[in-house]
Amino acid sequence: MLGTGPGIGRVVGPKDMTAWKGGVALLCSLAVLAHTPAQADTLREALAKAYLTNPSLQAARAEQRATDEDVPIARSNALPDLSVGATQIEFLKRSPNSFTAPERTLVVGPDLTVPLYAGGAVKNSIKAAKERVAAGQAGLRGTESSIFAQVVAAYMDVLRAEGLVALSQNQVNVLQVNLEATRDRFEIGDLTRTDIAQSESRRALAVSDLQNARAELINAREDYIRLVGDAPTNLQAPPPLPGLPESVGESVVIALENNPDLIAAKERAEAAGFDSEVAGAGRLPTIGAFGNYDYTDFFGTLGGPVSSNFTQSERTANVGVQITIPIFQGGEPAARQRQAYARENAALENVIATQRLVIDNVRSSYASWQASNAVIESSQAAVAAATLSLEGVRAENSIGNRTILDVLNAEQELLVARAQLVTARRNAYVAGFTLLAVMGRAEARDLNLDTGGVLYDPQFNYERVKGKIWDWDRDPEPSATAPSTVDVPAADATVTIDGITIPGTDD
Repeated sequence: MLGTGPGIGRVVGPKDMTAWKGGVALLCSLAVLAHTPAQADTLREALAKAYLTNPSLQAARAEQRATDEDVPIARSNALPDLSVGATQIEFLKRSPNSFTAPERTLVVGPDLTVPLYAGGAVKNSIKAAKERVAAGQAGLRGTESSIFAQVVAAYMDVLRAEGLVALSQNQVNVLQVNLEATRDRFEIGDLTRTDIAQSESRRALAVSDLQNARAELINAREDYIRLVGDAPTNLQAPPPLPGLPESVGESVVIALENNPDLIAAKERAEAAGFDSEVAGAGRLPTIGAFGNYDYTDFFGTLGGPVSSNFTQSERTANVGVQITIPIFQGGEPAARQRQAYARENAALENVIATQRLVIDNVRSSYASWQASNAVIESSQAAVAAATLSLEGVRAENSIGNRTILDVLNAEQELLVARAQLVTARRNAYVAGFTLLAVMGRAEARDLNLDTGGVLYDPQFNYERVKGKIWDWDRDPEPSATAPSTVDVPAADATVTIDGITIPGTDD
């Protein structure tokens, strides 16, 4: 268990009281993290770094650019297909009954195919692709909010862990003083070995808690490095959260309108409806126009012995219209449409499932936020009461009305209250930001982040590629843009609060 408080087991002198007051001041600064300024990294800077360099977010943007290409791919099925073919044939063994067959031929010519009607398959494929682009853009918003929520949690986890390490380290120092004081009083016969054992036990527990707190701090800092790409440096208190709702009902209404995951689910359901239309087009006729022009060269071998009577090269051209009417396809069109209907039904059910999840997340986040705020108030009252209680118990102990164990327990109560306050502040902020994210209000545009340039707009890439029709219109070779964290030093448990550096080890 963690603990805090002044030396026990003896009357506190001026020197001890000065040291104790300094420790209490340090603990107070940790317990009110939301009010502690520092010249260091801010939450806005952390979010901006994640926005620009987080690999998961970069990958999601690349996936969306891949989804954008489904529209020109679908549209290509409605455009003409032009190709040029060349065929050379060597007739190694000719029919004995053919006296004029050539020994070799070369045929060169372009072929043009123009689709005219495909039963609505192409039109609905394009519509489905557009809906999936819209769904992907909404999903990208959701990914951005999710990563921001992770960054906020990691940021607050570091602040909380730093506070708990400082509290724990201070407790170890105080209990060491207490133990020495207890031994001094034992030497003069004022206390018993039981009092020494109690002090030693409490200090040993405090050392164990310090090690656990250091490990939690290292874990929190490594999570921060993974998400942001840089090590956290003396993180400042976060700014107030903007736009938090007045009631849970208001939260639900906003979320049902703006939640990006719900919007994406609805767009995917729309796309599935167009997929059903595409599947049904397999039973309908298709119409296409074609044309070709061929140049044929027989290399002077056409006609055999009488080749001089034949033209040894020729040019031909033809155009036409081809109509294909399906009669029987082994049930494939019906199976494909039944399959598409089932997937459309699944997509519609997923809309309801996502809606339920959104409502659940909104109500849960709102309740957590409200509960954490209530815990903050009660913890502040508990800290004030425990501080007063400890002072009284210490005074009574100095005149022999209280035991060493009473003082240790009073110190423990004060520490628990302070630790709970630090944790409650972290939980309230994370729950509040999670609520904003579920409501669709936790993106870079909502937070007014300074990213050093224009915010990423997925619509820009869609507009860039949707009308491209040239086969050699390529993008640059892909390469990763997110920086690696290999060169970022491993996190330690060193803490600096108000200019006081607390080492990460006992060395």
